[in-house]
Amino acid sequence: MIRTVRTPDGRRLAVCQRGDPDGAPVMLFHGTPGSRLGPVPRPMTLHASGIRLLTFDRPGFGESDRQPGRTVASVAADACSIADALGIDRFAVLGRSGGGPHALACAALLPERVTRAAAMVALAPRDAMGAEWFAGMTPGNVEAYTQAFANPEALRRVLDDRAARMRADPASLLANIDEGLEPTDRAVIGQANIRHELVAAYAAAVSRSADGWYDDALALAAPWGFDPADIRVPVYLWHGAEDRFSPVSHTRWLGERISRATVDLEPRASHFSALLRMPQVIVWSGARVSWDAAVALGGG
Repeated sequence: MIRTVRTPDGRRLAVCQRGDPDGAPVMLFHGTPGSRLGPVPRPMTLHASGIRLLTFDRPGFGESDRQPGRTVASVAADACSIADALGIDRFAVLGRSGGGPHALACAALLPERVTRAAAMVALAPRDAMGAEWFAGMTPGNVEAYTQAFANPEALRRVLDDRAARMRADPASLLANIDEGLEPTDRAVIGQANIRHELVAAYAAAVSRSADGWYDDALALAAPWGFDPADIRVPVYLWHGAEDRFSPVSHTRWLGERISRATVDLEPRASHFSALLRMPQVIVWSGARVSWDAAVALGGG
């Protein structure tokens, strides 16, 4: 089910619900770029696991209105707006890639509402991590995030051009990032169903503009507006050890500072490998079960 939620300042957020309407609510934050469309687990997995999965286009992506100047912390207010509109009191959060910091923001800033949090292949705060933030990162991401705080006008031109090419050919982003792909990444996105979902999500993300992509890059490269050390709910951090888009050192940094974090570093896995593990992480997030039980329920 897809609906539009209005924020207190009048913006529209495009929201999608999947799975068991009476199940445990889990809010999933998409990557950068990305959208509410996916990739997500199969409906039968969500129903069988008793999960009510909520996804939404972050401001400027897809059908959601832009919020210029937003920070990573800004997402917490939008998460509350969505939960309130859907009659949800407490919920779990999960973010993949660029969505990871946004999930952590909700965990830190909404302790009375967030039950559990998970972040997969997430970045750490650049200002807090310092010079090591770029270590091991693919050159394309180094250039983009450097431009985000040193030359945002140049970054805007680059992303506008990429978005235009993606509207003409939604699969072009996968070709553009090919230099950063590990063999494990290529194996994952080579699966027809995953590739189809990624392309659909990318096409929806930039269907109107590159605004969300640009604003995400600025927010991720700037101070986040919260301290991950303030998170008190259980947190699951997953990272593929071969990831070059968001290096594994970022999850190590987060794991050292979040008191209730479980850190899972998977060898011979990389950035897009997170899509294979996501069903189990969603089950863990919503069902309040052990990790072994989540793997069994999620079919892993």
